[in-house]
Amino acid sequence: MKCPACGNLESKVVDSRPTADGAAIRRRRECLKCQRRFTTYEIVEDIPMIVVKKDNSREAYDRNKLLSSIIHACDKRKVSRDKMEEIVSDIERSIQNSMQNEIPTSYIGEMVMRKLKEIDEVAYIRFASVYRQFKDIGAFADELNRMLAEKK
Repeated sequence: MKCPACGNLESKVVDSRPTADGAAIRRRRECLKCQRRFTTYEIVEDIPMIVVKKDNSREAYDRNKLLSSIIHACDKRKVSRDKMEEIVSDIERSIQNSMQNEIPTSYIGEMVMRKLKEIDEVAYIRFASVYRQFKDIGAFADELNRMLAEKK
């Protein structure tokens, strides 16, 4: 780390602690040449996620858009807002851990359906009907029959 006083590139860390919100590490350093102390902050660099839509267009990932679709699917269901936020956070963590900078909407949609299926089957069906674009009652019935077969 370059010393702001003399420009020397060598320093030692004398104190290190997380910031109040835990989003960064505050480090007190001492220049090995002039002994001046200075503070640096270390943060995790977020790599922006790009979503690849069905038509191959790309747009920036929007947490609120994903949360909104889950809220809509869970409307008037006994699913807490905290649980919905947890689903979104789990999906984001999974995406970030995949180390891909472009994520297909199909990958995100399948993860949402898997999570909703575990917590509320009605919310799952609501989400699936929009996500899979059910064209008629037959497609809806097929999905219900698939779910019933899995339960047995």
